[in-house]
Amino acid sequence: MTLPQKVRLVDVGPRDGLQNEAQPISVQAKVRLVDDLSAAGVNHIEVGSFVSPKWVPQMAGSAEVFAGIQQRPGVSYSALTPNLQGFEAALAAGVHEVAVFAAASEAFSQRNINCSIADSINRFTPVLEAALAAGVRVRGYISCVLGCPYQGDVTADQVALIAQELSAMGCYEVSLGDTIGTGTPGATRHLIEVVAGQVPRDRLAGHFHDTYGQALANIYASLLEGVSVFDSSVAGLGGCPYAKGATGNVASEDVLYMLTGLGIETGIDLDLLVDAGARISQVLGRENGSRVARARLAAR
Repeated sequence: MTLPQKVRLVDVGPRDGLQNEAQPISVQAKVRLVDDLSAAGVNHIEVGSFVSPKWVPQMAGSAEVFAGIQQRPGVSYSALTPNLQGFEAALAAGVHEVAVFAAASEAFSQRNINCSIADSINRFTPVLEAALAAGVRVRGYISCVLGCPYQGDVTADQVALIAQELSAMGCYEVSLGDTIGTGTPGATRHLIEVVAGQVPRDRLAGHFHDTYGQALANIYASLLEGVSVFDSSVAGLGGCPYAKGATGNVASEDVLYMLTGLGIETGIDLDLLVDAGARISQVLGRENGSRVARARLAAR
């Protein structure tokens, strides 16, 4: 299969990237990050999450962040809403796209959202119904698609079953998440082949963590399978609190550099993206997780 001419990157840094940070991050800093990403040309940004502050304290100010950002035409600003209460809060904040989150592993589902896979999907039913009635688009996530920290292997057939359920419920797109980053290109291609039997490739996205250094290779494998949407996180921010050893999402800068080298259009300015990552890394007081960003900054 030939490579796609255009790819859409969904930057999940403001939500997935920052949600596990222990240090307080101001609303102003989060707003600046989102505005920096949109200024760089990122046209889909996951801004925050409407969940209980008890579970994810860092996301408590998501409504304030949505109120503060400069929303640009043509850019999708989305939020994670795991239940109806969260969706209603997001709707009140003016959010026009939300996401729901299921796991391909029963063990991970219990650890992550304290219920079975079936129960989690049942919880999404009123969210999807309310969203569709309000004209709000819903994106579906599936975690642990290439392995689980608690149960080990996860079958592609299990992932395909959940993807089909989310799609049938009304999710316009399903993002397949390698939460612990153990997937390899061969396993990735097999997964997409199986899932594509239930959900068309143009409604699938890839979400790869770089724990084992395989994220870019897995993205390339996904491109070969006809997938053209990928989640990434500026400066490689993020991780998963329920998956021991899981490092951050693949860095947006690194993905963009590879895609540009392949002649694939994204509409994103690499230099501006590097600046956005450098700024939030400075706020967090840590080294930028993007190899490309570190190289570009050192060369300036």
